[in-house]
Amino acid sequence: MSKKMLGDIMREAQKLQSEMQKMQEEAKTKTVEASAGGGMVTVVANGGGEIVSIKIEKDVVSPDDVEMLQDLILAAANEAIRRAQQMVQEEMSKLTMGLQLPGMGGLGNLLK
Repeated sequence: MSKKMLGDIMREAQKLQSEMQKMQEEAKTKTVEASAGGGMVTVVANGGGEIVSIKIEKDVVSPDDVEMLQDLILAAANEAIRRAQQMVQEEMSKLTMGLQLPGMGGLGNLLK
């Protein structure tokens, strides 16, 4: 491989790294929403993998059935995080044009 080809590859890798960092910062500003219990619990997560809000309808709050509320919150939160990861992976796929790069399989790897 010639020095020119190696230099071109290195420039492209640096460009891709810069674009990936920009995409990661932008992902933190994008949100997804998931709900459970027919909309009784709604959770919003961002592309940084953080839960940014939880909305609970009054009808589902019962001191006699705290376990059900816990289950609904857990289900909605897990779904919101899954959707956030999927959103980031889709954005990353656009950036890399579908290439599967080592270490880019999960949201945690993207945000390191």
